[in-house]
Amino acid sequence: MTSNGAPGRPAGRYRRAPARRFPRWVGALTGVAVLMVGLWASVTAYQNWGSPPVSADHTSFDAPDDHSLRISFDVMRDDPSRSAVCVLRARSADGDESGRREVLIPPGESPARHTSTVLTSKPPIMGEVFGCSHDVPEYLTRGSSVEPDSEVPPSG
Repeated sequence: MTSNGAPGRPAGRYRRAPARRFPRWVGALTGVAVLMVGLWASVTAYQNWGSPPVSADHTSFDAPDDHSLRISFDVMRDDPSRSAVCVLRARSADGDESGRREVLIPPGESPARHTSTVLTSKPPIMGEVFGCSHDVPEYLTRGSSVEPDSEVPPSG
C-alpha cells in the first residue's frame, strides 16, 4: 500500500519514470527510414546479383590450327527481340588471353546456338564466353559487314 491507501509503489521509495527523450513520431519516422534503406538495398542487390538478362554457355571449342579457335555457345535472353553482344576469348597454355572477339547476336530465338572463330596470337588450348550483354556497341551495329563467323585480327 502507498501512503494514500492506493496499491502501487510507495511514494518516495522509487524515482519517477524518466521523461521520453524523443517523441514517438521520431521513432516511427526512423523505422520507416530504415525500412526504405533496406528495400533500396534489396532491389540494388537483386539487380546486381540476380539472374542476368543475357547469358551464354560455351558448348564446345576446336582449334583447327595454331592461330584460331572455333567456339560454339548457346545464348539465353530474357527478351529475344533485342540484339545482344557476347565476348569470346581464347587462352594459351600459359594461361594468357591469346585472342578476344565480340560477337553480335541478332534478335531471334532463345536459347540459340552460335559458332564463331577467334584468331589468336599463340596456340590456343581453351575457349570461353567471357560475358554477354544487351548493351551492343555502336561499331557492331552501324552497317557492319562482320558476320559472326568472319575473320578478324587477333587481339593479343
